[in-house]
Amino acid sequence: MRNILLAVFLAIGSGQAAAADGDAAAGEKVFKKCAACHAVEEGKKKVGPTMFGIWGRPAGAVEGYKYSSAMQEAEFSWDEEQLTGFLAAPKKHLPGTKMAFPGLKKEQQISDLLAYLKTLN
Repeated sequence: MRNILLAVFLAIGSGQAAAADGDAAAGEKVFKKCAACHAVEEGKKKVGPTMFGIWGRPAGAVEGYKYSSAMQEAEFSWDEEQLTGFLAAPKKHLPGTKMAFPGLKKEQQISDLLAYLKTLN
């Protein structure tokens, strides 16, 4: 019985990992929706902060960028869970954010964008 449970757990876990994997090249194309407001170069700000180095960065931490109070008070770092929630529905995930983008509705686009953002560290 224990071996069966272990096999089920491993099968479920590997399926989730595969679903979470995205295509960075496809994510770079998805990023075009973000590029009007966000740069990918280190230190470059537009309407929004740079996405360079976002993976693992504390929320509201780009020096010199004027964040909303909600982002300044957020107590998390950008990881897969936080970015997935924020990219899907920014205002729902972090009420009070000044990000105007309504969010990405397709899970694959989010997965691909996450894969691309990982390359920017």
